[in-house]
Amino acid sequence: MKIHKDGESIKKGISNITTLMEFVLLGFSDIPNLHWTLFGIFLVIYLTILMCNSIIILVTRIDSALQTPMYFFLGNLSFLEICYVTVTIPRMLMDLLTQKGNISFFACAAQMCFVLMFGGSECLLLTVMAYDRYVAICNPLHYPLIMNHKVCVQLVTVSWISGVPVVIGQTCQIFSLPFCGSNTINHFFCDLPPVLKLACGDTFVNEIAVYVVAVIFVMVPFLLIVVSYGKIISSILKLSSAKGRAKAFSTCSSHLIVVILFYGTATITYLQPKPNQSEGVGKLISLFYTVLIPTLNPIIYTLRNKDIMVALRKLLTKILI
Repeated sequence: MKIHKDGESIKKGISNITTLMEFVLLGFSDIPNLHWTLFGIFLVIYLTILMCNSIIILVTRIDSALQTPMYFFLGNLSFLEICYVTVTIPRMLMDLLTQKGNISFFACAAQMCFVLMFGGSECLLLTVMAYDRYVAICNPLHYPLIMNHKVCVQLVTVSWISGVPVVIGQTCQIFSLPFCGSNTINHFFCDLPPVLKLACGDTFVNEIAVYVVAVIFVMVPFLLIVVSYGKIISSILKLSSAKGRAKAFSTCSSHLIVVILFYGTATITYLQPKPNQSEGVGKLISLFYTVLIPTLNPIIYTLRNKDIMVALRKLLTKILI
């Protein structure tokens, strides 16, 4: 009789593990009265991100005055932002529209993989952009030689692909864990911390792996950016012309604002100890770096950049005439 009961309990345990073929994203189900309002807001935001970043890509490609390394990197950043938000926002819009958050095991793994991949690429690309500004301001005479087109393409390629094997390996590692409890994710997309919370058993090794990867792709690039800007500021302060100092600061200020916003939220999300993470706060921070920052980036880069504004006016003149 005991053997029979043990057999039943084992079967039940196996069933709980093997039948978890999908997750349920809770999203914004705690505020059901605002579903349609949120749908409208996020749809407008998504279309704005697509339009603004597409315009930046267009003007940096067709305007001869913008054929420089800085705008080459900016065009790549804009394309990266489009990819980044497309992984999360359309899915969020669909969930708000249908009021269902069901997502398959594979789709959840794929979403997490692409979010981490594009996020890691953005960290590296922002570092490359800081290095570009460092060379332009601290070593202007050798700038065309150091930052030639071949080097720029190589730096962008490294930014895009260097994190791919690491992210795929980490995603496989996390989704190979047993998920035998609740399948509800209190989030609007399959982010790493809330998914890891659902895993059964000891996840210590996985958490250490998350911290190691976060240090490599978040903290190390951030420290390189800090060092670059330390040298940039030192060089700018040595300039005798006030006009020269103002111009040098203006070329760096937009990038610096984006770096602070992006790295600040990424650090809080991926380097905060697991027990201290509040799901509500985590969701709000994720909303900030997956929706708000990509919306602000093109605005920051265009409104604070005279060359982009001139190129936009020229483009509008061509279209209207």
